[in-house]
Amino acid sequence: MNQRRLFIASCLSLVVTAMIFAIRTNIEPQFKVAFDLNEAQVSWVSSMAFFGFASSILVASPILDALGMRTTLYLAFVLHVGGLVAFIFAPNYTVLHVSMLFAGFGNGLVEAVINPLTATVYPDEKTHRLNVLHAWWPGGLIIGGLLAFLLTKLDWTWRSKMTIALIPTVIYGLLIFGQKFPRTERAQAGIPASEMIRTALNPAFLLLMFCMMLTASIELAPGQKVETVLKSTAGMSGTMVLVYGSAIMFVLRFFAGPIAHRISPIGMMVASVAIAGIGLFMLAGAATTLMAYVSATIFYLGVCFMWPTMLGIISERFPQGGAFTMGLMGFAGQAALGVILFKMGGVFDQWGATASFQFIAKLAIIPFIVFAIWWIKDYLAGGYKAVKLSQS
Repeated sequence: MNQRRLFIASCLSLVVTAMIFAIRTNIEPQFKVAFDLNEAQVSWVSSMAFFGFASSILVASPILDALGMRTTLYLAFVLHVGGLVAFIFAPNYTVLHVSMLFAGFGNGLVEAVINPLTATVYPDEKTHRLNVLHAWWPGGLIIGGLLAFLLTKLDWTWRSKMTIALIPTVIYGLLIFGQKFPRTERAQAGIPASEMIRTALNPAFLLLMFCMMLTASIELAPGQKVETVLKSTAGMSGTMVLVYGSAIMFVLRFFAGPIAHRISPIGMMVASVAIAGIGLFMLAGAATTLMAYVSATIFYLGVCFMWPTMLGIISERFPQGGAFTMGLMGFAGQAALGVILFKMGGVFDQWGATASFQFIAKLAIIPFIVFAIWWIKDYLAGGYKAVKLSQS
């Protein structure tokens, strides 16, 4: 097993997912005009990608050991290529949103594999390595966002912009071809499927899964609408704000390990949701370029560690759940995001641009309370402790 090559391929597969997201954000106004769509219909195209993600990760995660991580990642590659090509050549709205559904299937299968794969090959530094892995989500947003912005200046069509996402897709396909993949950590430890299912029904895990629905929406939904909202409120390109915020996330996720060690992953989440909620409220009211960037700085500092730290908490506190519980977290986040994006489109149409961001910002209140109570509980019990499978 080539540990480094598998990790690089995992990072690149996440770059593909992020580039699709960033480019789709940039081209929304173009295909909205091309197909004569309203904002809710445009949001539905984006929602299809998240519903595809959620459904495929839900199906693949509990049977990942039976399918094998290599076969699952091969299938993700095929779906990515097929979904992108169909989107690029879509003749009508129906094909447009179905193509995003298939690309979403590919995104979900990627997430189903790369998280347990990383936890398996780096068992003693899960939270840190998962944050490094997921640094390539903002890394892909930077790449996709900058290229889309520059290609807009060169008057490229929305179809031609999306073709650039095929480049990293082909590269990660070549990297995984013929490689040996390990069994998951749970399978190697001999944990039976019955215990995996019991872990998924643990009330503490279910509470974390509910929080994931909220934190994923806070982190990702504003990015999908930032171009449209900031054009309306501040008369500027939201794509460049997305790129700027992604750069903050890309850099900071490499330092997640020391921060988690100092204040614990639960403590990181307490601070994250509070800062993100404040930053998003400020961004909703930003009427100038300067205030947009100041607000975005606060917001992206808040959301920076959310997704990978939630996965780190699950892999460290509930390792018996293996790929299934990690997959359920991804499912919860993406399914909620699909619903929230559609709701945002309706709020935008009815109440205006800034109201859609305020709607998302209010979601931060619930996870803040949950994680604050959890942090106090851990503190009184002697601090945050990761569970080792040998101790479970």
